[in-house]
Amino acid sequence: MSASTSERTARLRRSRTRSRNVNGRPALAISTLKPHQYDLRPACASLICPDCKTWVPITGVQAKVQKLVPHDTGRAGKVPAIRCQGSNRLVTVDVAFEKWQRRLEEGGAESAGRRSARRHSKPLPAPVKPVTQMSPASMSVSDALAAYRDHLRKCRARNVAGRCGGTHRCAEGTRLAALYAELKRTQPLRQHEARVDALLARCRSTTAWSKHSEATASLKATAKRGGTAVEEANNSCKHRSPGTVSDYRGPQVPTQPIRITA
Repeated sequence: MSASTSERTARLRRSRTRSRNVNGRPALAISTLKPHQYDLRPACASLICPDCKTWVPITGVQAKVQKLVPHDTGRAGKVPAIRCQGSNRLVTVDVAFEKWQRRLEEGGAESAGRRSARRHSKPLPAPVKPVTQMSPASMSVSDALAAYRDHLRKCRARNVAGRCGGTHRCAEGTRLAALYAELKRTQPLRQHEARVDALLARCRSTTAWSKHSEATASLKATAKRGGTAVEEANNSCKHRSPGTVSDYRGPQVPTQPIRITA
């Protein structure tokens, strides 16, 4: 057997062995993955297997044929070893190393510049009081009388035992009648208290305004209240004797009496 024949035979055997060890699935293109899902550095060329989501080394990065090494799924010693379907799958490195490194650095700088979401804790609203603890709205005498008359009209129209009739009143009618009598009895006292409260509020308001008027009655206080400019202008005013010339005279201001002739 000549040297050329033996070389062709060896090359054929290597191709057959390579074809038996290659996965029959389509080749995985690196460009379909994100920059952080693969590593193109020659010392640790690897990628995340799309089937088992684990980092798997890539063999033959510098050669013409690149493929994923055979690997199993599951954790060693805890899960039974099952060969991943992505083992020996061909890989197409169609991304330049410089482009991948630049995209990875840009993504890292962008992630580092982002702000973490701030959490603003708002105070919880106070729980609402139960209906049994809510104070009912105050009812006037006219409202109590209207409620009592309305109850009498509806109660007398019903054909039930114990309804209101003549001088007899049911439990609800008795309660409304007692409420009306109580409000009518205490109405003069409540009106007097309301007038007293109004007079006290008016007295407090008058006292506050009088104190404010006394505090701002002087010109100095008025100037300070108007601001620094008003205060300086007020302090610059002086009393002048008759016959003196003003400090604000100028060529446009006449100093002699003006006689207007027709």
